[in-house]
Amino acid sequence: MVEKYLQIGKIVNARGVKGELKVIPLTDDALRYEKLDWVYVERNGYLEKYNIDHVRFANPFVLLKLKGIDNIDAAEKLKESFIMIDRQHAIQLPQNSWFICDIIGCSVILEDGSVLGEVTDVLQTGSNDVYVVKNEVKKDVLIPAIKSVVKDVNIESKIIRVSLPEGLIDE
Repeated sequence: MVEKYLQIGKIVNARGVKGELKVIPLTDDALRYEKLDWVYVERNGYLEKYNIDHVRFANPFVLLKLKGIDNIDAAEKLKESFIMIDRQHAIQLPQNSWFICDIIGCSVILEDGSVLGEVTDVLQTGSNDVYVVKNEVKKDVLIPAIKSVVKDVNIESKIIRVSLPEGLIDE
């Protein structure tokens, strides 16, 4: 199932006395915040919509002021919450790119049709992503997300087909 909402940041603290939020961006392009008029804040399993008053940047953080969050007490109540957007407002990804939340939970199938396991995490290494796949013996297998290894990704059916280089996993 494709996620309806995407996390684009995590509120880690309040900043100043007027309710500004210190956010760790969970997106490759933090400048995308400047293009948003509103966001959802996820608290206790519920989404609350907030209009954005202003956005500033203090690397590596986004400083976000939401309308209605006007003091440090209100801002601190949002600490540890996630900033969300609905998928229709997400950035358009390049071809053969996927949102991490869509990759997690996919079954990884080997060339012979056997199931290697399920993607439980995606590590962002800089040069290429690495899929963390948990197999039936609960052992993590690290799969480099490169064209020579990842042959097909089908988000709708939650299946990733791979061709593993020799020696990548123990026999």
